Order: sequence, then structure tokens, then C-alpha cells
Amino acid sequence: MNGAETLVETMLASGVTVCFANPGTSEMHFVAALDTHPDMRCILCLFEGGVTGAADGYARMSGNVAGTLLHLGPGFANGWANLHNARKGHSGIVNVVGDHAGYHLKHDAPLQSDLDGVAGSVSHWMRRAGEADEVAPLGAEAIRAARGGEIATLILPADSAWGESTAAPVTAAPPRVKHLPDTARIEAAAEALKEPGAALLPGGPALYGAGAELAGRISTRTGARLIAPFFSPRIELGGGAVAFEQMFYQGAQNAEFLKDIKSLTCLGEAPPVNFFAYPGQPSTPDPAGCVIDKLCHPDWDIQGTLEALAEAAGVDGSEDIARIETTIPDPGTGGLTPDGVGRALANATPDSAIMVNEAVTAGFGIWPHVNAAARHDRINTTGGAIGQCLPAALGAAVACPDRPVFAVSGDGSAMYQVQSLWTAARERLNITFIIIANRGYQILHHELEAQGAPKPGRNARAMFDIEDPLIDWQAMAAGHGVAAARATTCEEMTAALAQAASTPGPFLIEAVTG
Repeated sequence: MNGAETLVETMLASGVTVCFANPGTSEMHFVAALDTHPDMRCILCLFEGGVTGAADGYARMSGNVAGTLLHLGPGFANGWANLHNARKGHSGIVNVVGDHAGYHLKHDAPLQSDLDGVAGSVSHWMRRAGEADEVAPLGAEAIRAARGGEIATLILPADSAWGESTAAPVTAAPPRVKHLPDTARIEAAAEALKEPGAALLPGGPALYGAGAELAGRISTRTGARLIAPFFSPRIELGGGAVAFEQMFYQGAQNAEFLKDIKSLTCLGEAPPVNFFAYPGQPSTPDPAGCVIDKLCHPDWDIQGTLEALAEAAGVDGSEDIARIETTIPDPGTGGLTPDGVGRALANATPDSAIMVNEAVTAGFGIWPHVNAAARHDRINTTGGAIGQCLPAALGAAVACPDRPVFAVSGDGSAMYQVQSLWTAARERLNITFIIIANRGYQILHHELEAQGAPKPGRNARAMFDIEDPLIDWQAMAAGHGVAAARATTCEEMTAALAQAASTPGPFLIEAVTG
């Protein structure tokens, strides 16, 4: 076998069975190896940001490692922003990045770049396979690192891919044992949570499934407030889900939200920080004198810490967990607004749906309704780099083919990765894309005001608004092979969601709200 073949067999032996790809010439031997192993599902994305965003969505919803195939430094750089989001969300991803043959590097070919520097800037683990025999062992190391929630990048030079290997494929070892806080720290945290003004801020797997249930029991037993970050990588919401108090986007709102907190225990989540700095305002929203305990860092053993904290707090299974009560609003009538989108979506949300959120400003009107609808999982843009929603929905749909996926995005954000529509059509994925057509980067209007800058003039409006010409999302969808409808009223939005539910494969709704 050549080096590329040993890598594919190492991936399959290690349970990595999906590869989101945008290959180039340097990866042709890896492509050929993938072609001879039909157990590997290869999914083409037409832009590298779609590749990495889809891998992120897949990792979040499957709990398994996602593979990517990228082309040289420029290809990796095109996927960098969504790897940044994945890194902030602690998603396990293995990037296979082709490079020139070693002997070719000295010629400084047109596509040659500082690949090691670009990849190293966002990867927890990065290695370069210098020869074919190194490919399989390094691939197994990369998979092991990714299983621990890391971004792992294996640079595969062309001659290492095509060279004959004497090394056999390798099954990746289990992830390294994660750190658990010592008993004294956990017992102290349990006592602190029982004090007045205490709050628990969990993250990662503590926000859904068994982890969320345990966090809810700890909150009930201790009396501590149970808080969730605004940009949760994945959180379970809807009727019957554990009732977290969710933080806000704006720092001033969070400061008000947290003003009575005396102590904050962070378990799998970093302490809260404002999204940006603003003139004359603090960088963090916690009140003066608040004691912050970083009990468990996001890359430590979150589930183990939860279990140990529950035992120390006296959790016995009898706790009455606070849960979200199902509340379905009336669908609304008249001209469409974000509030109307939220009402219609709340009525149309089926049980076990997956919501991918990049609605930004429109989300303030949409999500309060959907949060109390049918039980579902929510994926958020953890790193703040826009252009995650559409490809993350691809990955979520591949990971959970039996669950309907809704991708709710502003029109400006959606244009970053519009090519994802084509992949959704090719793969026949069950995704409803809801594009909030408010004709601009509306969040920037809010940020301009928050920074204390003057009201937008001609040049600022030209950089914020996308009104001339208007983007025709129905035509855009049709051009990518996706059925679509436009909604300008609440009644049309309700009808469009019903049409989406009865249409096989992907469907796009252009929700005109501005």
C-alpha cells in the first residue's frame, strides 16, 4: 500500500467514516485511496469554509470525529474561519491537508505558502508526514487528539502519499484521560453552590442529554442558579428540557443579568466575557467582588466533574428539576417580522429537530418563541466568525439523518457559504434553510451605536446594507438545485414551512422581514 491508502484504512479502522472534501492536485493519491474504500462517505463542498463548517456540525451532533480533505495552504486558509468556530466549540476534527512533494518545495511553486504556520495557528495538534511510513501512525495520533475535542491537522506531502509504505494501518488509541479536579476542589465547589448568590455555569456535554439532567439536579439540590452561555456549541431546548437561564449577546444585558451573583462556578465553560470592548465599559459582565471558580476547564473531564460534584452536593435522584414548559404561540398574521418568523417556526418545529442558529439580530425576535416549542437541539456560532450556519447544518444532517434540521441565518451571513445549498441538494439532506432577508449586516448598525460612533452616513450604509441589487434567494436556491418559497407575511411563512415539511430533501424559505 502507499501512504495514502494506509491513512484511509487507519481512518476507517478508527471509526472515522465521513470525509468532507475539497481536493486539489496534491491530494490525488489520497482521492484515489478514498475511491477504493466505499465505506468512507465522501461529501464534496464547493468551498473550503463549507468543508470545515460541515465537519464542525457533524462533530457536534454525532460526538464522533469528522474528517476533512483540504488543498495546500490557500485551501486550508479558506477553511480557517470555521475551524476557529470549531475550536471554540471543542469539536473533534481531523484535517488532511495535501502539500507539494518535499523535493518540490525549494522551487517555491505558485501555490506554495507557509502551510505549517497557517495550520498551526488554529490546530491543537499538527504534524507533517515526511515519508510514507509515517502516514498511518501520524494519522492515528491525529484521530486520537481529535477524539479529545481537538483540531488535528495532518499535512500529507504528495510524495508521502504516493510512496510505498511498509507500515500497516493503525487503529487509533482511545483519547487521553482528561483531568479531573481533586476531591477538595469539588467539595469546596459543592459547598459554595449552596451559598446565597451562587450560580453554576456549565458547558459542553453538560448542556444536553444526561449531562444537562445532572446539572439540573445539582442546581435543584444546592439552590444555585443554572446559567448557560449565549453561544453554546450545543444545547437542548424546548418543552421538557432542563431550564437553563441563558445569557445575552450584549455585555450591558449580561451585567444586569449577573448583578446579584456572588460566586460563579464554571464547569466545562470559561468565565463570561463581553463579545467586544466598548469605550468606558468593562471587558467582563460579572459584578465587582464576584468569586469565579474555574472548577473544570472546557478540555477537562466535564462529565466526570459533573458526577463528582453531584455526589458532593448530595444529589440522590429525587430532585425536581426545573424544566422548560411547552408554550406554542399563535402563528401571527400580517407583515412578516422576526417575531412572526419565530411564531411560525415554533408551530412547525417537530420533536427532535436540530436548529442551527446564525440569525444574529433577527434571533432576538425568533428564539424566545422557539425556545419553548417542541424539544430540540440548538447549535450556535461559538467563535463569532459568520458563515457557519449553512455548512454546520450539512454536517448535522449527515450526522443525524433521521432528524429534521433547520438552518436559520441572516442573509448577509448566508452569502458567506451559499455553496452549501448545492451540497445539500446533491446529498438529498433534510434541511429547511430559513434565510432572514433583512437586506444587510444589521448587527453592525447595533455595534456602531454601541461603540458610540455617529449614526451611519453614506459610506457606512454602503458597507452595512445589501439592498442594491437585492439578492433573489429563490433564484439562488433554484440555481443550486434547492426548492424554495418566499414569505412576506406570517401566513406565507406558515405555508412555506408546511411546504418544506412535505418536500423531500432540502428546502429554502426567503423570509423577507426588512
